[in-house]
Amino acid sequence: MKTLRHLGSVAFVAGLFVAIFAGIPWYVVVTDDPVVPWWLRFAIFCLLGGVLVVLLSLTVEQLGFKVAPDRGMSAGVDSRILLSNIPTVPGRPVAEVLGLVQGHTVFAIWIGNDLSAIVRLVLGGELTEYTEMMGKARVVATNRMVIQANEMQADAIINVRYMTTSVVGTASELFAYGTAVKLSE
Repeated sequence: MKTLRHLGSVAFVAGLFVAIFAGIPWYVVVTDDPVVPWWLRFAIFCLLGGVLVVLLSLTVEQLGFKVAPDRGMSAGVDSRILLSNIPTVPGRPVAEVLGLVQGHTVFAIWIGNDLSAIVRLVLGGELTEYTEMMGKARVVATNRMVIQANEMQADAIINVRYMTTSVVGTASELFAYGTAVKLSE
């Protein structure tokens, strides 16, 4: 379903851009010819058909024929660094505080996925497009924080926190930070 929804989104965006950037200038220049050219009819078909495909795929998902979500949201960085959202690592006292480590990223989804999310706002349900976007952003920000801690030769990052901020429209910043520490043996 996700692939079908993606194709519908691509058709919508392509049809929209052709209709706006080629269709409107054609109409302004050639107003005396009542016959709509084939390419403009095709663009309008793609625009409306794309919306229909997105609506139908989301409706099928809402009826319970859901595709299993991506489970590949692993950290991605091969590291020996422990992450903790508390000020200690149980059973391992902090020997030295190395300092603040941080990682951030700004993610956005393209307009086709925005269309899917807008339809979900009407039908109800999880906005999976934004969930996936924020999951990927979290992984990237965490990886950047861990890389910085690796450079400091830290054993762990304690007090790990995440912050999100809306940048513009559907773009969001995700900021990960914590304290890099050396642990006692």
